[in-house]
Amino acid sequence: MKFTSAAFFALLLSVVSAGPVSRRQANKNSTTMAAGKGGAVGAAYSPLYKVITNEPTGNQLIAADIGSDGKLTLRRAIDAGGAGVHGVTSPNGPDPLFSQGAIKASATGNIVATVNSGSNTLAVFKINPNDPSDVRMIGRPVGSGGEFPMSVAINSAGNTVCALNGGEVNGVKCFKVNQNTGLVPIANTARSLNIKQTTPANGPAGTASHIVFSEDNKQLVASVKGVPPQPGFLAVWDIAADGSLSKDFKSIAPAKGGLLPFSMTVIPGKNAILATDAGLGFDIFDFSAKAANASSVAGGKSSAVAIDGQSATCWSSFSPKTKNFYLTDIGTSIVTEISIDNNLKGKIVKQYPQGAKSATIDNDIVSIGNNDFMYVLSAGAQRIDVLALNAPGQAVNIQKVDIAGPTKAAGIKTDANNLQGMTTFIRK
Repeated sequence: MKFTSAAFFALLLSVVSAGPVSRRQANKNSTTMAAGKGGAVGAAYSPLYKVITNEPTGNQLIAADIGSDGKLTLRRAIDAGGAGVHGVTSPNGPDPLFSQGAIKASATGNIVATVNSGSNTLAVFKINPNDPSDVRMIGRPVGSGGEFPMSVAINSAGNTVCALNGGEVNGVKCFKVNQNTGLVPIANTARSLNIKQTTPANGPAGTASHIVFSEDNKQLVASVKGVPPQPGFLAVWDIAADGSLSKDFKSIAPAKGGLLPFSMTVIPGKNAILATDAGLGFDIFDFSAKAANASSVAGGKSSAVAIDGQSATCWSSFSPKTKNFYLTDIGTSIVTEISIDNNLKGKIVKQYPQGAKSATIDNDIVSIGNNDFMYVLSAGAQRIDVLALNAPGQAVNIQKVDIAGPTKAAGIKTDANNLQGMTTFIRK
């Protein structure tokens, strides 16, 4: 079976690993960045779009190839048409947008979308399916519908992009994807979260975090962290047939003990979401009919689960092969594997340390043939950690990809505190 795939890091990271990286102005030429030895390119040639540089002087989208062995090869840096910015926090550190989903790819739509957090814009790029690290901006960046855009979501059809804004003007806004002109605003989708914030956002507590579509694409969900001791919440809008959103969102707080819901990963087939919780570990939100009567607090089989010794568990993804979830903690630099049973009960399977002070943040998982691979942005170490997910409880580190060296050689400015985002693309 032949297929192509790609991974992207978003926001101030600057691709990874082996091979030349070319730097391109928006819709123009590319600049090559050289790195170490990358993965094998064979029956599974897989490009990876990983990062946007999120620099105040100019944001860059970084694309890398994924080999058939899951390893990375750095390829291109593309101008995202806007600037980056770091949220307000003390002390300053990695995770500049306090979010997951700053960049997102869709194999169905052959697109990758990203935020320009310092310009309050979004950009969408067309992916060449025959060479997925070759991307071209469609049209020009458009206003995100608010300030400090931090996360984007793409529907399953690949034709709608929704943005989460976390600044003083906060909330969501959705756009149709026109393959010739770019993003076109959808009427009646500008909806406020009504949180009190600044531009750029002041956090991490009290900030928005992530935006996703429900598994059936009938709802749009945004997560908001609490300000201790007040818990955060998920904001849920219904999506009408014309793409418009319900006027008001339904606010759902986590089950007792939940505090800072951050990333959200859909639990397949369960009408439920696993949300990492920086104040606890993770939360399960049950949206099934049995939980429908809960108007403001997650009900049904919802739960809040502690991870002993955790510092700030904030990012997550799902492995189709192992059927488990993989969470990263910026403070402990540990990947935690979680299983969830048919009753939505979650438990820790195993933990995988990635090295002290590596500050593991954004991550994503891609399936290549019968194998799954996880790509972790270890921002503190300015590298990408690659794990082969061989079976439940049997993840193995197979590559550490330096970011700082190759980007510097290509004349691309990077900063450990500005690196953010991770998304993968694969087309069979």
